[in-house]
Amino acid sequence: MFKFRLLLVSTLLCTLGCSAQSTKPMDENAAVNRKIEQKVRSTFNLPPSLQVSVGKREASEMPGYDKVQVTLSRDGRASTHDFLVSKDNKTLVEWQKLDISKDVMESINVSGRPERGNKEAKVVIVNYDDFQCPFCSKMHQTLFPELMKTYGNQVKIIYKDYPLASIHPWAMHAAVDANCLAAQNNDGYWEFADYTHANQKEINGEKRDIKDEYAKLDQITQEIGKKHGVDAAQLNGCVKKQDEAPVRASMAEAEKMGVEATPTMFVNGEQLAGAVPESVLRDVIDRALKAAGQTPPTAPAPSAATSSPAASSNPVPKPTNQ
Repeated sequence: MFKFRLLLVSTLLCTLGCSAQSTKPMDENAAVNRKIEQKVRSTFNLPPSLQVSVGKREASEMPGYDKVQVTLSRDGRASTHDFLVSKDNKTLVEWQKLDISKDVMESINVSGRPERGNKEAKVVIVNYDDFQCPFCSKMHQTLFPELMKTYGNQVKIIYKDYPLASIHPWAMHAAVDANCLAAQNNDGYWEFADYTHANQKEINGEKRDIKDEYAKLDQITQEIGKKHGVDAAQLNGCVKKQDEAPVRASMAEAEKMGVEATPTMFVNGEQLAGAVPESVLRDVIDRALKAAGQTPPTAPAPSAATSSPAASSNPVPKPTNQ
């Protein structure tokens, strides 16, 4: 996946430094563009293999500044970012307009998605998940049952698909199978989610090839479906078809919202990336509850496991697209 994540600093001012003069004179615009390229490379620590091109300057809505687009490209893929350049060519500003006219949660399509918690809850947690992601497994364990024990009917949790198929070969297949269950039974979906997150190593196996992993996932799906009394013929047909379209639509939606890794959660619009510690997630949920006019529950006393020196010295690792 080719992405460039520039720092979200809408008022970052970077005074343009001097560059060595070329033996061949450059016109003023070319010289300024070269300074812009150098400043963008150094400020955002871009790799040398990344091509940086500066577009034509245009009038901006900010007095004293022109707008210029900087394009980052490599291997046929590119992303474009807006900057402002002062009229005197001394200051560069990263320019990012943030739309606050819409509720973030309105951009997420949760129609027909399985839910856990209170359907009428004021706080909604949407988690973009990957069934093969080890950090997702960690986050799933934090959400279920721990968070649900504390918040009870004050929250609703919804999972959306974001399988990182390039590094997790059976994640897409698992997402499709889970959705086949979800089409008929809410509880069946969540049992599949619980099982796969808790048994990733078993599904991976030691020497099993991808076909064996697919077969294992399909077997799990069929067993869960039978347990919950779903229409077996409909379920088997869905599993056999392996329609990835709904999963890919979820992925496209996530990317428009800036999701780059799993897990990524939105708590009433506030974004959390990675397997964040339980205490951090609690703070965000409590803040959302207060904003909704509700009183957060009293935090449970830490258990011996979480309060021991060994536990506190082993924090959740920082996620890296896994």
